[in-house]
This record gives sequence, C-alpha cells and structure tokens, in this order.
Amino acid sequence: MGEESLMFRRNLMTGAAALGLGALARPALAQAPAEIQFWHGLSQPLGGLLEQLVAGFNASQSRAKIVPVFRGSYPETLVAAIAAFRAGQAPGLVQMFEAGTGTMINAGRAIIPVHELLSRTGIAVNFEDFLPGVRGYFAAADGKQMSMPFNSSTTIVYYSKDAFRQAGLNPDQFPATWQGVEEALKKMKAAGVAVPLSTAWPTWVHVENFSAIHDTPLATLGNGFGGMNTELSINNPLMQRHWGNLINWSKDGLFRYGGRNSDGEPLFPSGGCAIMTTSSGFRARVQREAQFRWGVAMLPYYEGVRNAPANSIIGGASLWVMNGGPNAPRSEAEQRGIAEFFAYTAKPDIAGKWHMDTGYLPITRSGFDYAKSTGFYAKPENAGADVPIEQMLRGPTTENTRGIRLGGFVQIRDIMSEEMEKAFQGQQNAEQALAASVTRSNQVLRNFERANRAG
Repeated sequence: MGEESLMFRRNLMTGAAALGLGALARPALAQAPAEIQFWHGLSQPLGGLLEQLVAGFNASQSRAKIVPVFRGSYPETLVAAIAAFRAGQAPGLVQMFEAGTGTMINAGRAIIPVHELLSRTGIAVNFEDFLPGVRGYFAAADGKQMSMPFNSSTTIVYYSKDAFRQAGLNPDQFPATWQGVEEALKKMKAAGVAVPLSTAWPTWVHVENFSAIHDTPLATLGNGFGGMNTELSINNPLMQRHWGNLINWSKDGLFRYGGRNSDGEPLFPSGGCAIMTTSSGFRARVQREAQFRWGVAMLPYYEGVRNAPANSIIGGASLWVMNGGPNAPRSEAEQRGIAEFFAYTAKPDIAGKWHMDTGYLPITRSGFDYAKSTGFYAKPENAGADVPIEQMLRGPTTENTRGIRLGGFVQIRDIMSEEMEKAFQGQQNAEQALAASVTRSNQVLRNFERANRAG
C-alpha cells in the first residue's frame, strides 16, 4: 500500500505540473500585502514624523503596506486628488485639510465614507473617545463619520521671550487682549525689533478663529452646518475693526504680511519676527530650529466683546478614503488595510505620541490621558504644550465655535486673502475688502449649491 500511495502522489504532481497547477502540489505562497498610496501635505519635520507612524503600522502587520507620498500643500493635494480620481488613479488615502471638508463630503462616489468602510470591514473605531469638536467637524449632519480625524490643530501665538525682554515686557506673560498686543508691538518697535508681528494662515487665524473666539458668526445657518444655502457674515463692525488694525499696523511697521497658507511660518524660528500667529502643529519646527527663548499663548481677543473669549476651532486635516476612479472601486483588501490603519492611529499610545511629537492636539481622550501618564506636560521643555487644548475647551461650544462647513471653502479662503492683500497694498480699506469678500464668496457658495443640489 505504501508503494501504491507513493506512485499516486508522483502521478498527481506530474499531472498538476502538466496543467500548470504546480501550486496544488506545494505550499501556497504568502499573499503580497495590499499596497495603499497615502497622499499627504505635511512638509518636514512633520512629514518625517508621519512616515515614522506609517512605518510603525506597516511593521505591526503583514496584510497591508501604506506608502506615504508628499503631494505639496493641502490645496495642491486637493487638486491633485480630484484630478487623479478623474483619471482613475486616485490614492487609497488622502489627507485633506479642514477647509476641504465641505467639498469632500459632496464628492459622491469619489469617496468611501469612514462609517461605511468600518461597517464593510467589521473593524471598530471608538469615535466617542474623540474630542467632540474634532469628531463633529468631519461628520455628516446625522453624525455619521465621513473622514478619519488625524492631525487636528488650532491657532495659537508663538512669541520671542528675548524680544519681550528687549522691549521691557514680561517674557512670561503674553497680553490676553488685542489692545494689550498693540501696546506690546509699539514697545518692541521702539526697542529696535524689526518685525514685531506676523502671521501664517491669515484667513484661518484672522477671520475663522477670530470669529470663533468672539462667538461671532462667520456665515449664516450655523456657519454652514445647517445647509448649503448659507451666506458669509464677515462684513461686521468687529471684523472691520480688526482688519483695520492689521492694515494700520502694517503701515506703521508693526505687522508684516507673510503670505498665504503656511508661507509666513519660517519668519519666526529664524528670528525674523517676534510674534507669530499660526498652527499649534508648528511647535515641532520651532523646537527644532529656534535659537532663542520662546513661549506660546492663547489667541488674543478684544476686551469688551460679549462672550469673548470663546473656544477656538480646529484646523489641520483628516484622512479620506478614495475610490481609484469612476470605474475603479477600492478592493476589499485595500479597504481592510485602510480600516486597520485607522484603528491603529486611534490607539492611545499612538495618538498620544503623535500629539507629543508634533504639537497637534491630542484628538482622543485616551491619547491625552496617555500623554499625561508619561509626565509630558510637567517637563520644562514642554511648557505650554497644553495651551491649545485649554483654548479649545475655553467656554461652551456654540454654533459659532463648532467649526465651518462651507462648500468651495478653499476658493473662499483665496478670495478673502486676495481682498486682504489689496488692503495691505493700499488699494482699499477694511470695510471695502470685507464687502468684496462677502460678495465674491457668496457667488462661490451659490455655484456650489447649484452643482451639488441633487446630492
């Protein structure tokens, strides 16, 4: 019987080889991991920290391989992702800044909503663990999660303690109000500080978050959360006052406009300006590059404004799942790999480390608890790392402070920047700049509403 059995096995192997089915007669080869392109907009050093996080996930399992690819700024990444989908070559994952949320939510079959992805794959993410102001920004009106919160930030102040000392100011106490900031700017200028104040992300800081911390509507219908038939509300006396101050400070050499998006950021760590208003996620670069003593503080507010200071709103980005193209659905293996990556980023130690390494907000309660358990906030070098969190929790959340949901908001930001720049160039005053911003932006909103009414 043994000899007959041996002959049977030999005949089976020979037949299988003849049919090209040699795999039947030998162990199956290990299946290659699903490779998932991940387009992001984080330059160094944040891009390097993102690559480390992805490498950790890739090493933790063998079913999927996430491949991070830097695609330029957030607006550039948005344009590239839309073009790639139309060409049938979209990445599986794309990191999209919060201004693109309204556009992405209405992108139809280009995206796979996160709640659908998790339902299909059976992988769980506890969204109740996420901070409400973070989770809600990237959810549909019914509360279903549309994208995965990831690198959320808010706007804060970075300031040079050395410049404050030079001007005879208290280096450990940044002015709480814009009235106090103006006095500090004048003293620094008189003391020889070349550029007392600059900013990055000018509309995010000086329109969006400015409105939030003063509990003032940026747009009707709860800043757009109530529907697409919304209109801008920024041409109001408070915004006119603030833009007017920025214009006058620019004329007097107290403020320098640094450009759009993050263009102005390098001025601060190089020592080119004394105060910079920008993202809390800028902290990693300041720590790496600044050769002077510096501190952080909450955004100022105008004293005497009712309900001010309220909480700021988030910026940063979330992760969107994309189909490959109109006729290129994402494979089951890719979907599972992406879902597992999302669950990985939400783990307390991973979320906590990302926050500690970058300066972005700890977007989950468990991640915040993990950071506290390490003694992170008690270390002298991390002084002020909790300022963004405290600012986000400053005052009760209202419909003016929960976020912004406007279609075409990337274009609207460009419009506001254009009108702001004309004002800095002396071509118009604050009221004219804001009126033009409202008129032009409302046309964008109407165009978006018409294009997406059926959806």
